[in-house]
Amino acid sequence: MYSIQNIVEYYDELFPVTTVQKKFYDELVKRYANPVKILSIECGTGVFESILAREGYDVTGIESNADLLHSANRRKRSQLMSIRFFQMDYLDMSRFLGKGFYNIISILDDRIMMIHDAMLLRKFFADVRALLSDGGCFVISLPNFDLRKKGIPLHQLPTRASMRASLFTELWCNDGDACVIKQNLETGNGQLLPVMEDEKAYPLTSGELREFAREAGFSKAELYAGFDTAPFTGQEDGIVALLEA
Repeated sequence: MYSIQNIVEYYDELFPVTTVQKKFYDELVKRYANPVKILSIECGTGVFESILAREGYDVTGIESNADLLHSANRRKRSQLMSIRFFQMDYLDMSRFLGKGFYNIISILDDRIMMIHDAMLLRKFFADVRALLSDGGCFVISLPNFDLRKKGIPLHQLPTRASMRASLFTELWCNDGDACVIKQNLETGNGQLLPVMEDEKAYPLTSGELREFAREAGFSKAELYAGFDTAPFTGQEDGIVALLEA
């Protein structure tokens, strides 16, 4: 069960666009001729996409949740920016978006873990590859599930916190990889609000990420500890992956 409306007010501060993230993309867009074409999958409230559009890039954001999409569309205050948002599930993007069109595709803020089984993930990677132009890049940020111990049912993800709220996320798994997410938001006055309850999720490991990328036809997969491109050693809380078509 989703109660995403409980997090919309706090979303931007819990998933901020950092200076190092912006610098990472500033370097990435230099690979392509203008206007660079960017697709953001599960774009949330669209704050990062609006930043990219103000830089002159051609930006498309898709979001499956109507509450988050409404916030994203409210940001489109200037008709001069080349940006558009669509309510669309990742399963449908290969049907409605242009093949070979995008230079950069991203799925950030841990949203990839909601693609809840290996078969769907394999399809997802293949669909992204089909949407990318030759030489295009796919950027993923996700928790480091290499740290999860098999057979232990609870895996606590790092807490996201701002001045006004904290987001607590738990991954509950059986002996295999059948997992669900439980997520609660605590406001500054101590009120605890549900965000997700028993939503299916998949603990994608770094090894599986490389495997799915190779199977989908990506030529290169670089894993980093963060957007600062520090090497990923396997002990960090998260992964930033850069896959090249």
